[in-house]
Formats: sequence, structure tokens, C-alpha cells
Amino acid sequence: MKSAGALRWSFAAAVIAAMLASTVSFRAGAQSEYMRGDRMPYDAFDRLPQTDLEVRGGIIHVAFAPGDMALPREKLLDWIRMSAQAVTTYYGRFPVSSLRLLLVPVDGGRISGGTTWGYRGAAIRIPLGRDSTEDVLRRDWVMVHEMVHTALPDMPDRYAWLSEGLAVYVEPVARVQAGDLTAQEIWQAMMRDMPKGLPQAGDQGLDNTGTWGRKYWGGAMFCLLADIEIRKATNNRLGLQDAMRGVLAAGGNHEQDWPIDRILATADKAVGVDVLTRLHREMGPKPVTPDLATVWRDLGLKRIGEDIEFDDTAPLAAIRKAITAPQSNG
Repeated sequence: MKSAGALRWSFAAAVIAAMLASTVSFRAGAQSEYMRGDRMPYDAFDRLPQTDLEVRGGIIHVAFAPGDMALPREKLLDWIRMSAQAVTTYYGRFPVSSLRLLLVPVDGGRISGGTTWGYRGAAIRIPLGRDSTEDVLRRDWVMVHEMVHTALPDMPDRYAWLSEGLAVYVEPVARVQAGDLTAQEIWQAMMRDMPKGLPQAGDQGLDNTGTWGRKYWGGAMFCLLADIEIRKATNNRLGLQDAMRGVLAAGGNHEQDWPIDRILATADKAVGVDVLTRLHREMGPKPVTPDLATVWRDLGLKRIGEDIEFDDTAPLAAIRKAITAPQSNG
């Protein structure tokens, strides 16, 4: 027979076990509520406590789904502010006046991608590893990538290469302009990764080929070529950055549905040349294989083992420098 003390401990243990099971069940249920499906849980988000961050041109409403995080919330808010600063540096202001930003704690120590919506107002959901460190946040590209999505109108899925490619291309450039990366780091990464976007056997152009490489790096390659061609045509006065600021100034953000032709025509109008529309006519319906080796050489990029060096005597060296130089936000 158990003693009275042993019985009390057994009862206490059972209560604690039940409480823990309830907590685990609550957290699992809460997480599934915030991660379920491919839609933003707007109603669930709006029930959560929120912290408002003022940014140039808008407010970010930050909410945390239930769950523990190793880092204090202020560190997470600093990461959001840093990311928003990079985006406002590139676009001149934050792309939307109001953004819902949902962070969902998940197992692990990294940032597990993200998703952006606009059908009930601009919103981003980021699954964030509960053991993420300050270094993970400092090196993160996901938050800026998703915020860049808010600066482009929504389009049919066949044009996802423009949305994803623009985010892939703009994110590192914006972070260099904001002082969070070096130009050498991003050009080295582009030289390494851009070939993933070249057409492969059976390719039918950017509009008709939904492979991962073409969607992300093929789209990024389109953006790089457009940036270079706009700068060539304007004596390096204007670039893709000015074109995309023009789309934003015309009311084009992720809360709007625009056809791709309208997006490209609006961007072209902002810089006074039809580069984006022309490139889409060339690269959208059929495979185009740019000579990347010549592009890198003309920009003044030399691969030295695993590193790169800049050649400032190259014909497009001034364009390379201008792409990552911060613009006035006036």
C-alpha cells in the first residue's frame, strides 16, 4: 500500500502530466491553426496581441503565434525593423501602408521559408525556428524576400517567375544598399547561382516552364538583364530600381491584381524605355540562353578560386557599382 505522501505525489504528478499534455495539445492545435493550408489565417491573426512597428510609409502589425522562442521578442522585432529598412531603402518607402506579419514558432533553429498574401490586405507568415540565434536573424534573407513580394501586384501562377525572380534579385541588392551585406558577397552568389536559371531540355520560355530553377533564378536573371539594359539605355541614370518604384507609385502592390503587361508597361514608363516589355516578348514564350560569362566579364567580375575580384576597368563596371549604390528617397 502507498503512503499518504506517495499518494499525494502520484496525484500531483498526474495533474502535472495532464497540464503538460493540455499545453502540448494547445500548442500543437494553435500551431496547426496558424500553419494550416495555404491561406493566411487572417481571423486567427486578428485575435492575437499585436505590436505595431512604424516604418517609412506604413505600419507593420506583428503577432506571435503561441509557442516559446529562445530569443527575446525585442530581438525579433529588431530583425523585422532591419528587414523593413532594407526594403524601404530600395523602394523609397515601405510598399504597403499596413502589413500583417505573423511569426509562428516551429521546431529547429532556422527560418523555414515564408509566404505572402494580399487578398484581405497584405500579410506575411514566417515559420521561425524556436532555437534561432541572433546570427541566424542577421544572416536571414527570407524576411526581406517576402517583404519585396508586397511591392508587386498579384498575377496568375504562370508569371510567378517575375514575382519570385524579382524577390530573389532585389533582396540582396536592397541589403547591400542598406549596409547589411557587401557588394562582393552578392555578386559572388549571383555568379554561383544564376546558372540555375538557364533553360534546360524541353524549356518553353519563362511563361510556360514552372521548374524551380526557372521560376526563381530564371526570373532573377531576367531582372539582372533588365537592370543592365535600362542602365545602358539611360546612360546609367536609371535602373530596375526606378522602374519598380514607378510601379509602386502607380498603386501597384500585392493587394492589387494586375496583368503582367500592365506591370511591365508601367515599369517601362517610369524609366522611359521599353526594356521590360521587350525582354518579356523575347524570354516569356521561348527559351533564351544569355551568355552569362560575358555578362560577368563586362560587369568586371573575376572569379578567383572561391572568391571574386572586381575589375573597375570593365565596360559595365560603372553599372555594377550603380546597381548596389543607395538611391535618394526624396
